[in-house]
Amino acid sequence: MGIDNTITKISAGLGDSLQSLEQKSGKRVYINIPPQAVREASRLMLETLGARFQIATGVDTREGIEVMYHWALDADGLVVTIRTVVGHEKPELDSIALFCVAAEWIEREMWELLGIHFRDHPDMRHLLLSDDWPEGKYPLRHDYQRGSDEVTP
Repeated sequence: MGIDNTITKISAGLGDSLQSLEQKSGKRVYINIPPQAVREASRLMLETLGARFQIATGVDTREGIEVMYHWALDADGLVVTIRTVVGHEKPELDSIALFCVAAEWIEREMWELLGIHFRDHPDMRHLLLSDDWPEGKYPLRHDYQRGSDEVTP
């Protein structure tokens, strides 16, 4: 397809949801979108462009919780990262696991460790932490106090 053609298709497909696009190198592109466009952008990558979902990552920042969906376009040797930021008070995103099964576990991990609620997730239950882990305690958040995870009977 060609990298320039791919970037043009992504830009056109996202339309007004595209906040910014940065090509960090010949093989890495970062795209910023608002949280409500995550499902649309992911469908574009998977269904329209035939990208392969690699992984999603999340990190707690001053601005909010940054979530990045990493997509590989193997034919072009290109990795496209779709990036968004959700607020600390009520971090929510639409789940992409409904159409991208590979995202199911990583969304569960981000829910447990960062407190992001993934709307319409098909199986939102603990994956890494115990079932009796205290609600509202997220180990990868800056405000997490080590030792505050003790479960009392």
